[in-house]
Amino acid sequence: MLIALLAVAGIVYISSLNWHHSVKAVFIILVVEGALRKWVLPQASEMIYFLKDFVILGAYINYYFFSLAEKKLAFKNFTVNILISFVAIWSLFQVFNPSLGSPLVGMFGLRGYLFYIPLMWLIPSLFQSESELYKFLRSHLLLLIPVGILGIAQFFSPPSSPLNVYANNEASAVTFAGINAVRVTGTFSYISGYSVYLLVCFGLLIFFLSINQSRWWRLLSICELFLVTVNSLMTGSRGVILASVLFLICYLGVKGFTQPASTLRLLRQLLLPVIVVAIAAFIWFRPAVDAFSLRTTSNQDVSERISGSFTQPFEFIKYKELDGYGTGATHQAAPALRKVLGLPAGEFIPVGYESEMGRVALELGPIGFLLWYGLRVSIFIALWSVFWKLKSPFLRQLALSAFLIQVIQLNGQLVFHHTFSVYYWFLSSFIFLLPRLEQIENWHQKQQLLQEDVLSTYITDSPYR
Repeated sequence: MLIALLAVAGIVYISSLNWHHSVKAVFIILVVEGALRKWVLPQASEMIYFLKDFVILGAYINYYFFSLAEKKLAFKNFTVNILISFVAIWSLFQVFNPSLGSPLVGMFGLRGYLFYIPLMWLIPSLFQSESELYKFLRSHLLLLIPVGILGIAQFFSPPSSPLNVYANNEASAVTFAGINAVRVTGTFSYISGYSVYLLVCFGLLIFFLSINQSRWWRLLSICELFLVTVNSLMTGSRGVILASVLFLICYLGVKGFTQPASTLRLLRQLLLPVIVVAIAAFIWFRPAVDAFSLRTTSNQDVSERISGSFTQPFEFIKYKELDGYGTGATHQAAPALRKVLGLPAGEFIPVGYESEMGRVALELGPIGFLLWYGLRVSIFIALWSVFWKLKSPFLRQLALSAFLIQVIQLNGQLVFHHTFSVYYWFLSSFIFLLPRLEQIENWHQKQQLLQEDVLSTYITDSPYR
């Protein structure tokens, strides 16, 4: 225990030395965390699960307590800020709900609601130009190449292969019904983490393919899109395929409505990559296409699961009325936490739950549910407003991608999905980051024009001309 505490203190301290590097490192840890848990240090799986949290904590300490000059950036959005305050107060109140059995369970559950929110105010100080943000996103997408290749290797390996293990060694690899092929997880601990990662990458790649890039980077983006597509099929997740298709349709639809003149050019830019990716997937990865098709046709419960995710919260109100079972009551790790720490059992929840909307309603009650989803709706409304106000094509299309990912994932996992939590609050920071970057770019352009004007005047008036 002492060694573990010293390791945690060391990680937090090192992370606090340079918050810029720490935050960027988090996005690498996010992708490789599962690989570390499954293959490198399975005996330290639980500690590695919290590794990025320790790094983020160190970055928070440095930024919010020691970087006073950078902290002075003003982020004004009254609706979002006030809803965050109300969510924080209500979530803290529910930590001490007697139904939990112990507030320690509530403190653990609080992490999913509040811990990653400060990233939204920290990220705008991380990037000082459009170019810097572009290079960061482009570099992050490069991780798709080894991860996607690993996913392909997993699919064509038997379920008993060392490649096809989960962070929980006792769990066996999930296979497609009727065939001896696994549903891949890449470097992630489980299928759900890989699925949301693929969706975020798909949204960013569509954005990259819609802007001007060099031939080399455009070709690389097409290769990455191919890997995202075939790996999405290999996960067997109907949700990620449906969300990706919906994203593409909405992206083109919004672009066509707001900028009809450039829509044809965008379609030409995207048409060839989409056709190439589709043909390559059908020719080289027909088993993956067939496996996903079989899973889709043999189990047609998608519409019921989607509608159920929206109706569950209203059905669950009857169990506690205006109250809930407490923050963290439905968290998958709560039983293990109670067992390890010898905590008393919480109140029995007399209903099954799977969707996040239902789980939030059970934990926070109807008041907390309305506050939490009111916050999420207010954030993507703010992103939509930013999209309309921006003039830079690069920043404008990036805002649109962030907006669509958040809208499509409204009923998806966030509180109980630490992978998407990091990406979600990173995308939410675009409310403040993108307008700031546009202001910086406009300022640089004005300074350049001013210098050119001064130089032109000097040359014209000079006696040596």
